[in-house]
Amino acid sequence: MVDPNIVANQDLARGLIAIGAAIAVGISGYAAANAESAIGAATVGAMAEDEKFFGKGLLMTVIPETIAIFGLVVALILIFVY
Repeated sequence: MVDPNIVANQDLARGLIAIGAAIAVGISGYAAANAESAIGAATVGAMAEDEKFFGKGLLMTVIPETIAIFGLVVALILIFVY
């Protein structure tokens, strides 16, 4: 017979892992969006003065997205490994 306390502890652990994964994705997504907005505004201003900054601006706009990808990787590790 299965002990109900063990099942409850396993459900609690799964719930806490899901909350941790959600926090990882949420905070990293917020940080990426915050950085993206600041860099995007600066890039548009720089391109308004000189169009040669398009390539550098595009590169600098894409870099903060790696923060969100790292958060997603951490969440996937939490969900599928533990």
